[in-house]
Amino acid sequence: MKDQGHDTDAIESPFNAIPLAPLVLVLIIAAIELTLTAAANGWVGGAQGVGWRSGAFQDYAFAPAVMTEVFERGRGSFDLWKRFVTYAFVHASFTHALWVCVLLLALGKFVGEIFRPLSFLILFLTSTFFGAMIYGAVSWQNTPLIGAYPGVYGLIGAYTYLMWLALERMGDNQLKAFQLIGILLGIMLVYSMLFGSSPTWIAEVSGFLIGLFIAPLLAPGGWSAFLNRIRKRA
Repeated sequence: MKDQGHDTDAIESPFNAIPLAPLVLVLIIAAIELTLTAAANGWVGGAQGVGWRSGAFQDYAFAPAVMTEVFERGRGSFDLWKRFVTYAFVHASFTHALWVCVLLLALGKFVGEIFRPLSFLILFLTSTFFGAMIYGAVSWQNTPLIGAYPGVYGLIGAYTYLMWLALERMGDNQLKAFQLIGILLGIMLVYSMLFGSSPTWIAEVSGFLIGLFIAPLLAPGGWSAFLNRIRKRA
């Protein structure tokens, strides 16, 4: 007769399949969003809770005007510098945050199983930071930037790099690695044609490029492994 205890032990939480780093990011984003959603519905915070989301936008969102204050007027206070990262943890709505969490879990499963937790966080936060900086430098509007999409696009950049390596090992066409970003850019274009666009797409595309270029440095083996692959192809 089979030991029932072993059957019980074999049942694992689905969270065990998700690497630690993306899981932590998702839990932070979800906790913040659930708090803001609950406040907006009057479940927490009382009458003042209704304004918590707009207050979070005021305190943590990034905007191109921040670049002006920091680099042109020399007002590099902590309150301004923190916005290059904190904007990623505040979202416009529950649905906005939900999609970010879904993408983080999906990409985190693939990228997080190969990258070390610290490397994964560096990848996400670097894409978030420089996505905002490039957006602030070239945007033609002072549209606020919120949400973790630039960091998510950084993970797509790392995913593209890993797929490039996998396709190389299989001897397949390596341009297939860019299919995912191509599809997403196509959706972005159609959406902008139907509903109009805002310049925040600059941060997302920048996040992808940052993630793509720093992935070789953060992947196992780092720069030396990347150089070895280049030498073998030369």
